[in-house]
Amino acid sequence: MGRFEGKKAVITGGSSGFGLATAQSLVDEGARVLVTGRDRARLDAAGEQLGPQAITVVSDAGSLSDTDALADRVKTEFGTVDALFANAGVNGFAPFGETSEELFDELMTINAKGPYFTVQKFVPLLAAGSGVVVTTSVANALGLPMLSAYAAGKAALRSMARSLARELLPHGIRVNAVSPGPIDSGILEKSMPKDAAEQTKAGMAADNPMRRMGTPAEVARAVVFLAFDATYTTGAELVVDGGGSQL
Repeated sequence: MGRFEGKKAVITGGSSGFGLATAQSLVDEGARVLVTGRDRARLDAAGEQLGPQAITVVSDAGSLSDTDALADRVKTEFGTVDALFANAGVNGFAPFGETSEELFDELMTINAKGPYFTVQKFVPLLAAGSGVVVTTSVANALGLPMLSAYAAGKAALRSMARSLARELLPHGIRVNAVSPGPIDSGILEKSMPKDAAEQTKAGMAADNPMRRMGTPAEVARAVVFLAFDATYTTGAELVVDGGGSQL
């Protein structure tokens, strides 16, 4: 019997990267998992990989109507859930002077507004003792070029994790954040040409104290810890960055 036999988890942005790695880790240990994404083809591939313990749902984290529909679907499928990983997010690189209103709004809507209302809609479905994990970023604590709007959204989410953790204590719900640094999750390839992505990854690895990028599986282990094992931890942020923001 797996460690998470009988447990149920929801992962937004679970069709790739560390969302998918977290889903795989939970499924391997016996949990039932519902994962979301915006791309049907990627979700189908994720569902094929995860097997019958997983349900895939097309849902846009930046759409409140989609979030309402997702909560209804989860209630139908699971009733209650033991873990929510509000992971869906997008990246966006632009110099401060060239950051458009459209890019700013997209980053704030998906990376800050999306998780906020996802957690809000799921509160009635979260069992006592459950864990919520949101995905922040080391960018919320570092002054990184080209990422001013992205970093602002992630910093807002870090603050929300504290506030929500306090407000949800009476419900027996813990809220924590995982803060990835340079992780080879595939997100760079989605936001820039392949050659530029490879150059960026090489630079990140060279600048990191461990001289490498992290893997999605390494982030997944932190998420699983926060969601299930860290029973006396709430409002915290666990950094997974090879020491880049600490050393």
